[in-house]
Amino acid sequence: MKKVADWQIDSITKNGWRHPERDWTNGAFYAGLVNYAALSKNEAYYDFMKNVGDKYKWMLYANENRYHADYYCVGQLYCQLCLKYHDPKMIQDVKALADTLLARPHTESLEWKNNIGLREWAWCDALFMGPPTLAMLSKVTGNDAYLNLCNKLWWKTTDYLYDPTEQLYFRDGSFLNKKEKNGKKVFWSRGNGWVMGGLVRVLENMPKNYPDRGKWEKLFLGMAAKIASLQQSDGTWRASLLDPDSYPAKETSGTAFYTYALAWGINHRLLNKTQYAPLVWKGWEALTKAVHPGGKLGYAQQIGAAPGHVSYDDTEVYAVGAFLLAGCEVLAL
Repeated sequence: MKKVADWQIDSITKNGWRHPERDWTNGAFYAGLVNYAALSKNEAYYDFMKNVGDKYKWMLYANENRYHADYYCVGQLYCQLCLKYHDPKMIQDVKALADTLLARPHTESLEWKNNIGLREWAWCDALFMGPPTLAMLSKVTGNDAYLNLCNKLWWKTTDYLYDPTEQLYFRDGSFLNKKEKNGKKVFWSRGNGWVMGGLVRVLENMPKNYPDRGKWEKLFLGMAAKIASLQQSDGTWRASLLDPDSYPAKETSGTAFYTYALAWGINHRLLNKTQYAPLVWKGWEALTKAVHPGGKLGYAQQIGAAPGHVSYDDTEVYAVGAFLLAGCEVLAL
């Protein structure tokens, strides 16, 4: 974890940011880095992330992307640092955004048209970006309204994109009737990894006695069982979950999120350790084998919305974030 985290930060320091500091790619990176910072007790990692917040005065985007979940994913970082530093200014703008979301009716269809992503969680990736931010804000502020909104919108998206037969999520409405080369439905690995990552991060911030918690846990258990059945012999999950032969290369971003979620499930006594721990260890071993000698994490599918091909040299910050999330939970095993 140290090697991978340090390589990524060193790359940013020397070469600059590949993506805007407050977008979803880096939001996912911070999600893993803040957990690793707590584990390693290395204040330098916190300083790196705090500098991002200070640079932008703890503001989210103020343009037309403000209500697009990708652009308030960084709110997770703001909430987590607020818990550490007890500085309310860190969450002031996240709270302002959440209050606006609360005031909206959320009655639009989630059909993939008319830029629906600017207003609703209409694609499965959004379930990592938006829900944990609201759940964390609820925890930080003590305001249940934010968690209730998270609950309401999560199930709206699930009702539209979740396939109860396959126990997996379509990426968005445009994929509902698409098929892979082998005739199977198209279920993107990282897309479902986003969902499982978001699922456990909401559960982590949800009170044990929350009325709908059982519904969330049932969803998690079903997805975990399905995902476990799709792990390949090398410990990874292919970019297309149901058509691995069309994408034979290992893929680390989806694999890291699944390893994280399954390990989290064991550590929180939702999953049977005897049954699931071997899958987690196999996944973690595969992830570590994808790390270059210098610390660069390879085999990460590039930005996209569907299964794609990947190579040893492909890396991305969100895969590093998922790797660090996974490592923290694996270490706790």
